[in-house]
Order: sequence, then structure tokens, then C-alpha cells
Amino acid sequence: MKKIFLCLYVLVLFFLSTISFSFAEEPCLETNKNKVRVEAWLSKKYEKNYFDIQKEFKEMGRTRVGLFIYPAENPSKIVAIGRCVPVHYAQYFLKKAEKYSIGTTHLVNQGFISSHWSGLGSSLFSENSMNPITPDQLAMLMEEDLDTQSFHALYKSFTVQKKKVPAFGLIVDNPKLLSENN
Repeated sequence: MKKIFLCLYVLVLFFLSTISFSFAEEPCLETNKNKVRVEAWLSKKYEKNYFDIQKEFKEMGRTRVGLFIYPAENPSKIVAIGRCVPVHYAQYFLKKAEKYSIGTTHLVNQGFISSHWSGLGSSLFSENSMNPITPDQLAMLMEEDLDTQSFHALYKSFTVQKKKVPAFGLIVDNPKLLSENN
């Protein structure tokens, strides 16, 4: 009986060692198959216009909108745009971040977010998962002649993670560093 359990155990270990647990990156589907989810944290001064702003975000069509009023006066100036969000949506969201979340100073690496999700004024991410962005870089992302692929290539070039980061007065390995596959 022990030999049977031992054989089964070895067999299970063998099968588990041959299975690859990595996941393939799914291709981006057309916008008409997947809605774009946008979550925006708005400045407190826009609380009275909540429903008008929600309608404004829904005007783009094919969007699911979640709006939140930031508890402090101004939300963070962080924007996250998923890798499958079409360029016209992404640029629209960046404009709205300027208007309702008081601008954009940081972009979140796309490896940390869902492919069809965007977050404006979000404080959900650690500083090791985002990068500062200059006004010139933001202007480059807002160029009208960009297509979706070139927008996301530019976005990715602005959100390259550092391998070493400061923590508690030391320079340590980035705990949020994503592998090359992400």
C-alpha cells in the first residue's frame, strides 16, 4: 500500500513539474467586444456635479464608469491606462484627469492593471509601481496623430520600472518589479 502511494506521489510530482504555470498574454479584443472600465477619483469641489460628470464619461460609449469623490480636497495626480484601452479613450481620460483630478504627474505601469481598465486620480498603487511624467511627455501622449499601438508603446516607455529603489534609507531591490513577461 505504501508503494502505491509513493508511486502516485512521484507520478503527481512528475506531472506538476511538466506543467507550465505561466499565462499567455491575451490579445486585445476590439472595443465593441469589451467595454472599457474607467474609475475616477474626483476633486471634492465636483461633488455637486457627480451625475453630470458620470454622463460625460459615458458619452464616449462602451464604457463602464465608476466615480468616487476623493475624501481630501484634491485626489492624487496618478493615471493608469490598461494596455488594451484604445487611444481615443486614453487621451479622453487624460483630458478628464486634467479637468477633474487636477492633472497628471505619474503613470502606472500597465503590468499592474487590467487590460481594459483606466484609473484617474487613483491612490491605489505604490510608488514603486509608477513613474513620474513631465508635461512634455504628457503632451507627446496627447498628440492627435498617435494610433493605439504607438500610444501604448510610448506609455510603456514612460513607465519602465527601476530595478533598485530607496527604502528606509537604503537602496534595495524593487519589491514591485515585474518580470519581462508582464
